[in-house]
Amino acid sequence: MSATLAATAAPYRVLPGFRLSLGFTVFYLTLIVLIPLSAVFLKTFTLSWDGFWAAVSSPRVLASYRLTFGAALIAGALNVVFGGIVAWVLVRYEFPGKRLVDALVDLPFALPTAVAGITLTALYSANGWFGRVLEGMLGWKVAFTPLGVVVALTFIGLPFVVRTVQPVLEEAERELEEAAASLGASALQTFGRVVFPAILPSLLTGFALAFARATGEYGSVIFIAGNMPMVSEITPLFIITKLEQYDYAGATAIAVVMLAASFLMLLSINLLQAWARGNGGKVR
Repeated sequence: MSATLAATAAPYRVLPGFRLSLGFTVFYLTLIVLIPLSAVFLKTFTLSWDGFWAAVSSPRVLASYRLTFGAALIAGALNVVFGGIVAWVLVRYEFPGKRLVDALVDLPFALPTAVAGITLTALYSANGWFGRVLEGMLGWKVAFTPLGVVVALTFIGLPFVVRTVQPVLEEAERELEEAAASLGASALQTFGRVVFPAILPSLLTGFALAFARATGEYGSVIFIAGNMPMVSEITPLFIITKLEQYDYAGATAIAVVMLAASFLMLLSINLLQAWARGNGGKVR
């Protein structure tokens, strides 16, 4: 009888025990993440402080930082707004071709980045379908400018926001919205006090994912950017240039700066996300 009770009380484990699972997790993360990152730092440490500072603070490198992080922030912000709208439409409305639109959201995931870059360049060049209109009627030159970098980064970052917000909207309790409306709240008040606090953590998560992907993007950007030094040259391309020149220490030094800046940005977003989770979902 006691043996039966003990067997019943024992937790059922689908996977092996905690120690084995934790050991495998640490080993896998060490092999895939920590060792490559450690190699980057170790190679950078072969430089003197003066050499490191010269490698990461030249005017050309600083210009690439401004373009890379600035374009990534702008693209992430655009995707938060328009990606949130796309997720809302896909969840809250039924319309012909909805499954096709839902599948198109994942296209940047499946499309090779080089193909995406060539396609965007063809569309937004002076002779392209969109570029002809934008440049001819509005005077906006997209291809081979920083604006083209923003377009490419917005394209590859959209799925991260949509797929992060979509499940939250699907699980949201519509009764709260109906209750707010029955109490006299306007549509704007209902969105601001009921819907937005509930989806804010997922919006921040989508932004963080889109930003992280954009800062390291290479294939879809190099074609449409034009790669002009001090104008439209992104930092990943500059790292590749250093590697082609066999300046491995200089390349890893720039990579360390990119890694540190991305880590600080993601840490800030995660702290903000934790705050939003603690304060979100409250109807005030």
